[in-house]
Amino acid sequence: MNRRTLIYAVIIVIITFSLRASNNMIITTLPLIAKYYFHFSSILIGVISSLAMLSAFIASGLINSRLTSSIRRKVFITSAIIYSTVFPLFYFSNPYNVWLLTSLVGFSLGMIMPNIITSAGLFQDQRTRERMLSLYTLALSTSLIIGPLIESAILLKFTLFQAFIFFSILPALVAISSFLVKFPEEEENERVKVKVWKNPGFRISIFLNLMYALPFGTLTTFGGIYAVDSFHASYSLATALFGMFFATSFLGRLMMTILPPRDLGLPIWISASLTIIGLSAIFLSNSLILYIIALIILGIPHGLTYPTSLIALTRSFPEEERNVANSYFSATMTAFTSFVPIIISTIVNSIGIRYSFALLIPVSLAFFIGVLWNERSI
Repeated sequence: MNRRTLIYAVIIVIITFSLRASNNMIITTLPLIAKYYFHFSSILIGVISSLAMLSAFIASGLINSRLTSSIRRKVFITSAIIYSTVFPLFYFSNPYNVWLLTSLVGFSLGMIMPNIITSAGLFQDQRTRERMLSLYTLALSTSLIIGPLIESAILLKFTLFQAFIFFSILPALVAISSFLVKFPEEEENERVKVKVWKNPGFRISIFLNLMYALPFGTLTTFGGIYAVDSFHASYSLATALFGMFFATSFLGRLMMTILPPRDLGLPIWISASLTIIGLSAIFLSNSLILYIIALIILGIPHGLTYPTSLIALTRSFPEEERNVANSYFSATMTAFTSFVPIIISTIVNSIGIRYSFALLIPVSLAFFIGVLWNERSI
C-alpha cells in the first residue's frame, strides 16, 4: 500500500471499529437490560432487538440506495452525528423511551454502514480492493473482541446503564471520521439501474450470510441470557464470552486480509461445516466450558462468511454498480435479521433456548445448499 492508501485504511479502521463496537454493545446489552431491568417477556425482547434492524433496513434499502453520491454523503454525515447524539441517551432509557432510541440508532446505522463498505471497495486494483474489504471486516472483528472485554471490565464496578456513558466516545469518533470518508464520483443526475438478484454473485453473498444470520442473531439476542440462566454466569462474564467468540472470528478475518482467497470455495465449505458443528455443540453443552468451546467454534464461520460475501459481491459488479449492490445487500440482510429476534424469541418462548439452537441446524444447511446451487451459475 502507498502512503495515501495506508492513511485511508486507517480512517476506514477507525470509523468501522468505533461504529461496530458501540453498535454491538447495544445489541448485546439491550436484551440484558430488557429482561432484568425492564422485565420484558421473551417476545418483547425479540421485538425490541428487531426494531433496530428494521429501522436500518428502511434507511439502507428504501432511502440510501436511491440517493446520488453527493446527497448520500450529506445524509451519511448527518446520520453519524445523530448516532453520536442518541447513543449516550440510553443511560436515561426506560421501558417507554427505549423504543424511540433503538429506532433512531438503527436508522442511523442503516445510512452509515453500506457507505463504509462502498468506500472501502473504491480501489481499482482488485488485490488492493479485496485487501481493503478484508481489512474493513478485520476492523469489525477487532471491535467485537475489544468491545465486550472493555464492557466486561466496566460492569465489574458499574451498571449496564452506566456502560453507555463510557462507550459514548466511540460514536463521537464515528461522527468525526464521517467527514473524511470518500464517496464514488457520479454524475449528479445519474441513476444506475442494476438487476442485482439476477447476478449469481449477489445471490451467493445473500445465501452465505443467511446461513449464519439466524445462529448469530440467536447468539447476540439470547447468548448472554443463556449463559446467565443455564450456567449462572455474571453479567460481566456473560459479556466477556462474546469477546472469546469474536477472537476466533478475528483470526479468520486476519487470514482473509493477509491472503485474499482466489477460490471462494474453501472458506465457504469451512464456514458451513463449523456452523453445523458449533450449533450442535451448544445444544449438547452441559457446562460453561463446553458452551465456551462451542462459541469459539462458531466464531470461525462468523469471521469467514462476511468477507467472503463482500469479495464475491465486488467481483460480480463494476464500480458504478457497487453502491446499489451494497445497499441492496445490506438492506436484504437487515430486513432478514430484523425478523430474526422475533422469530427466535417466539421459538425460545415455546421450546427454550437450548432446543432453539438445535432447530437452526437444518435451516443453515438449507441456505448452504442455496450457495452451492448458485455457485454452478458462475
